[in-house]
Parts: sequence; structure tokens; C-alpha cells
Amino acid sequence: MLRTDEVLSTIRMLHAEHLDVRAVTLALNLNDCAGSNPDQLVKKVHNKILRYAGRLVEICDVVGAKYGIPVTNKRIAISPASNLLAGHGAPCALELAKCLDDAAKECRVDLVGGFTALVQKGISAGDRVLLDALPDVLSQTERVCASVNAASRKAGINMDALRALGEIIPAVAQADAANRGFAAAKLVVFANIPEDNPFMAGAYMGAGEPEVTVNIGVSGPGVVDSALKRRIASAREQGKKLTLTDLAEEIKLSSFRVTRVGELIGREVAETLGIPFGIVDLSLAPTPTIGDSIGEILKTLGLARIGAPGSTAAIAMLNDAVKKGGLFASSSVGGLSGAFIPVSEDATLADAVERKHLVLEKLEAMTSVCSVGLDMILIPGDTPPTTISAIIADEMAIGVINNKTTAARLVPVPGAKAGEKVNFGGLFGHSPVLEVRNVGVSEEFVQFGGRIPAPLQSLGN
Repeated sequence: MLRTDEVLSTIRMLHAEHLDVRAVTLALNLNDCAGSNPDQLVKKVHNKILRYAGRLVEICDVVGAKYGIPVTNKRIAISPASNLLAGHGAPCALELAKCLDDAAKECRVDLVGGFTALVQKGISAGDRVLLDALPDVLSQTERVCASVNAASRKAGINMDALRALGEIIPAVAQADAANRGFAAAKLVVFANIPEDNPFMAGAYMGAGEPEVTVNIGVSGPGVVDSALKRRIASAREQGKKLTLTDLAEEIKLSSFRVTRVGELIGREVAETLGIPFGIVDLSLAPTPTIGDSIGEILKTLGLARIGAPGSTAAIAMLNDAVKKGGLFASSSVGGLSGAFIPVSEDATLADAVERKHLVLEKLEAMTSVCSVGLDMILIPGDTPPTTISAIIADEMAIGVINNKTTAARLVPVPGAKAGEKVNFGGLFGHSPVLEVRNVGVSEEFVQFGGRIPAPLQSLGN
């Protein structure tokens, strides 16, 4: 049971430390809008979104002002759009996407996720329509985000889907070449996609969810970093020696406090809307703002260069402590809940890439122990499609074998070469284009296609 007075004291402690509610996401099941008439389909979708989400922004602003904790992003996540597109063609997919975009604009929400296909075991007719439409959909809409689940612990890795995505992702970027391929930043490929994730671009409403729910994502890298710095400074003043065990405990306590704040705000938003509360996702998602960085936390933990030996161990400790603190704070923790390392969205990580301390291969190693995966990675625009497929396949393998969620959000920047700086602005930030080594040499592997079988469930070593 939440004690409001305890949470309010925590809020007062955290005001100067970049604590915010990163996302309040209203998840909505649209399967009952399906129909053979495209005009009727989009009309039903539009009306249902406005009926449930019309007051979302207003209520988030009121609740955020009440507690002095801003709600940075208000979002909508729908059930997979591929379910609505079965029996239709590409024109209907684009019409549906524009309907979602218009409805989101009317509701004043920032993004709408759920233009989603679940293809871990095969590609249905609706999935194919959605995949083929992605270049037009993502380049011709402002707020629509897409996700594809191409692998899972029980199904293995659908290499046919990854081979297709290796072609689709550059096509999405090229369709938005005027904006340096930004449209590709709205597409993420998952292994083991969570059904209640409030964070974009991968938010969607899973099959096991209620008709409508409110999920909340609270992010506090600045809070955790400030707590660690205070603990280290205090120990030095007192002449005490700290261990990594002590610092892990400090991370856990900070995560506990942040989770309590998030749940309070999320439940109040849900109650005011008359909608069930779903989960609080405590993911340390950085922003380009200095001081709100996962990279800064790693430096505070003693890594002078991000990407140096020890970086994977440090991110593993951080991720585990965040989860432990969140689970102790709430019985409603879900989504991804861990540490994100989106390069362009984290000023310190982007700086490490620019200095060549952090490379693609080291990032992949770090994704084996953090939440999500290769996130907001800018790569040269001429990277071969099969190399893109193979990069994603490696990330899917980490998720499948380790039974965790992993993902790849790659942006092949049209015309860009390794080292060139690209700025998308806002929360999407800026980053140099990363070097991709050994390009073109994975083609035969990718062209085999088929499905990499699921691993043995019984032998977990």
C-alpha cells in the first residue's frame, strides 16, 4: 500500500536531480475495430482513441503540477496494427497510420506505438502488409512508431524476417533522407518483446492485457548518479572505504524511491481517467541533457572511459540493482525496468563514441546485461542490408539464449560515413555515425534464411 506522505518526502529530496516521469502511456486494445471496409476501420480506430485518450494530456499535466514532477511524454500504445490489416493492402496500412497520427495529434500526445508485427515464428498476411508499408508509414507520419518481434525464447530467431528487415530499415531511412533518415529511429526490432512496455518506439498492447490500461515509465539516471556521488563523497570525508557492494546498495535504494514516486503518479492518473493502472517501468532511460546520463553513472562507478574493460560488469551491476530496488518498491513493476544505453540519447555515451572509446562490438557486449539492446545506433547509410540483418541477428541471439528482452534500433543515415555527426534534436539527441566493421561478409549466412531453432529449455547452463 502506498503511503503518500512517505512518497512526498522522497519527491522533495529528488527535485534537483532530473527526476521526471518519462512517459505515461495509455495502452488500448483496438481489435474490435477490425473490419473489411477500410473507411469504417479507421473511423472506429479514431473514435475509440479519442474516447479513451482525449483527456490524457490534461490529466497528466494536472497530476504532474500537483507533485512538482513533470510528465515529459504522454503516449498511446495500441494492440498490434497487423491484426487490423489482415485482408487489406498497403493503401489501408498507410491510411490506418495516418489515422493514428491524426488521433494522436488531436489528443496532443507525443507518440503512438503499436504499428507492430509479431513474426518470431512466421509472417502472416497482416504482418506482410505492415512490413511492406513501413517505409511509407514511418516517413509520412510524425508520431507513429513501429516494432517487430522477430525472435523469442520459445520460437527461436526468424531469419526470413530479419533478412526482410535488412532491406526495410534502409528503405525507411532513405524515404526520410531529408531528415537524415530519422524515420528509422521510430522502428525497433525485438526479441522477447514485453506486452506492457511504456517506452517508445517499442510500446504496444499485448494479447494478455486488459481492454485499456495506464502504464508509466519513470527515469532517474540523474537521481542515481547524485546518490552515488553523495555516498562516495561522504565516505571520503569520513575516511571510510566503499566497495561495489555498497554502491550497488545505494543504486537499489535510489531505484526504490523513484519507483514509489512513479507508482503514485501513475495510479492517480489512472484513477482520474477511470482506467485500470497497469505497471510502473523503472528504466534508467537517459536524455541528451548533461547530468541525466547512464554514461555519467558508469564514470561515477570508476570507469574513466566508457567502453573500457569493466564497462560490461558495471552496467550489469547497475541493471541488477535497479531491478531489485524497483521490485521491492512495488508489486506492479513491469515493462523493461533496467538500464538503457541509447547512444544518441545519452550525451556521455555519444561522446565516448566520438572519442572512439566505445565501439559497436563493445556496445553489443554491454547489451547482454542491460535492458533492451543496440539502441539509437547510427550507422553508415551504405551498410549492406545483409550486414544490418546480421547485426540484428546477433542481438536477437543474446535475447533468445539469455531469455531476456533485447532489441535493435539502427538508423542507416543516408549518405553518411563513419565519424560524421548527426543531430536529431530533442530526446533523440545526437551522435557520430558508428563504424561497422566486416561489412558484406555475412551475406551467405543471412541468405540461408529459415529459423534458428529455440534453445533447449531444460539445460540452462
